Amino acid sequence: MKLQQLRHFLFVVEEGGFRAAANRANRSQAAISASIKELEKTLDQRLFEVGNKATLTAFGEGCVPKIQQFLSVYQALEDDLQAIASGDKGKIRIASVPSLVTKLLPSVLVAYSRKYPDIEIVLIDDNAVGVANRLLTGEVDLALGNCTSIDEKEIDFTLLISDPIGVVCLKSNELNRLSEQLSKPSKSEVQKGLKWQQLLTQPFIYNGTCRLLENTPAEALNRKARYTVENITSLFSLLRNDLGITTLPKLAFPANEPELVWIKLLDPSLNRQIGIFKLANKSISPPAQAFYELCISYVQENYLL
Repeated sequence: MKLQQLRHFLFVVEEGGFRAAANRANRSQAAISASIKELEKTLDQRLFEVGNKATLTAFGEGCVPKIQQFLSVYQALEDDLQAIASGDKGKIRIASVPSLVTKLLPSVLVAYSRKYPDIEIVLIDDNAVGVANRLLTGEVDLALGNCTSIDEKEIDFTLLISDPIGVVCLKSNELNRLSEQLSKPSKSEVQKGLKWQQLLTQPFIYNGTCRLLENTPAEALNRKARYTVENITSLFSLLRNDLGITTLPKLAFPANEPELVWIKLLDPSLNRQIGIFKLANKSISPPAQAFYELCISYVQENYLL
């Protein structure tokens, strides 16, 4: 049983005759008749009465709603597949570090959703290691974060933002006053910031982004950490209660924070290289590819590296 035969059958029913059906199908009347005969042979039942080829048999009448339903479902499937192929429908799964979920991604998602309103987006926030693992296991299509823990051969990484590392402490902390004193302009403007040695007198709170201090002189701070916290909400609770200081990328620091301050770490001067990445040598769906390209172009147009 062929799809074309079912369509020809409905054409005859809807148009009220073989000649009109042939015109609609842009085929000869003989071709339509042959198509119907082949369908009847396959079903081993007549669809039209003998002598009046436009009159349905009882079997034919029973077939009409079922064939209409099937062709309707088939057409919807065909439309959906074409929409997915063009990037207009479907689902994408994205894993991102929390700082991008709160600051960068909302603007990109607004732009993407306006262009592709029928795409379902599943967004998962995780730390840098978790984001990378979710991509490698195939749980997500795309990842946003720093991919230092992944073999470069396994991923296709595009840099989006160079995010500086800084010290986070209470505004009343002596480190904040010290950084302001050191940065008072004399003959030339001096950048406000701190050196890692100046942090040694303070209790240090280790968080996931402190991995960025590894293989630098500032790694000594990790080794002397008094607290280890992975959850960002818990981290800020400890900071606000003056239990210590920490280091964070600038994007991870909340805007308009009333109690805490972010101060650039000048020595060593470190940056978290934030990008969007996908698996190398593996294609992604058209909707995911559209997001990948839009994210890159949006950041290039609206952010400075």
